[in-house]
Amino acid sequence: MFPNMNSNKMFFFFFILIFSTLISISSNSWLGCWIGLEINLLSFIPLISSHKNLLSSEAALKYFLTQAIASINFLFSILIKMILMKNFEINYLISIMINSSMLMKMGSAPFHFWFPNIIEGLSWFNCFILMTWQKISPMILLSYYMNNNFLMMIMIINVIIGVLGGINQTSLRKLMAFSSINNLGWMLISLMISENLWLFYLMMYSFLISILCLTFNLLNTYFINQLFIINMNSIIKISLLINFMSLGGLPPFLGFFPKWIIINFLIMNNFFLISFIFIMMSLIMLFFYIRIIYSSIMFNYLKLKWFTFFLKNNSMLLINFLSMISLLGMIFSTFFFM
Repeated sequence: MFPNMNSNKMFFFFFILIFSTLISISSNSWLGCWIGLEINLLSFIPLISSHKNLLSSEAALKYFLTQAIASINFLFSILIKMILMKNFEINYLISIMINSSMLMKMGSAPFHFWFPNIIEGLSWFNCFILMTWQKISPMILLSYYMNNNFLMMIMIINVIIGVLGGINQTSLRKLMAFSSINNLGWMLISLMISENLWLFYLMMYSFLISILCLTFNLLNTYFINQLFIINMNSIIKISLLINFMSLGGLPPFLGFFPKWIIINFLIMNNFFLISFIFIMMSLIMLFFYIRIIYSSIMFNYLKLKWFTFFLKNNSMLLINFLSMISLLGMIFSTFFFM
């Protein structure tokens, strides 16, 4: 799953990527946060760029440009904040600017236009990093200086754009990107409720997305029609079904558990319209996932002997074990929290 990880250079950049996030979230000043974000950017670009693949080089350039624009906006905002600290109206505007730059860095709607295009040129491992780890430092910095009214509007846009963008997608990577945008709306509202709830949601989402990225990487699939043609056995298809349903938030799968907590909080605090929008958009996302799985199971395909592939037993055991956790985790966690 690790691309080009044979050289020590890639391990070095991977270590710096993790270390830069820790610098950013543990800094005492806004300038320190900005430095951590810049180190993070400069360490991720060598990981995604490859001289063998032109798409990854293009993705690295696009990623650098968008992140540089967001960093300039962030730096400009914190400098103005230091100069004009006492003016309330300016502070309100600065909070929107800082929030916008962080939302752009994590690929949130309506600043999401770079996100699916860049993911299309990456390997599955880099997709996993971009959809999970690269969201941590912007989200934590966002929690330091939140504009609640602005973020309420943003998270509703996120769940709607995530659904609308995924309707006619044939690429699995773009579908995962729009699924990530949809889940980002849930993450933002969990961040507004509690940081512990946000951390729990991020861990659950990272776990589920890691299983799917690992499976697609082992099968070497990048488009939906490859799931129809490929000579897969039924166990892999059942594993994909479980993990897609869990990612969509269907009970009794594990992915429903954090969404259940969020919906419960929204209803208890009389946010009925927002909870209705979130639930309806999750149902439409489930429709996409069911369409993929139904087609891959029900379509007839010609079995060609030269088209068969072999998975190592260790890989299959790992995928099946993780899928069982995804299936049974909700049941065990319900008993645990009762």
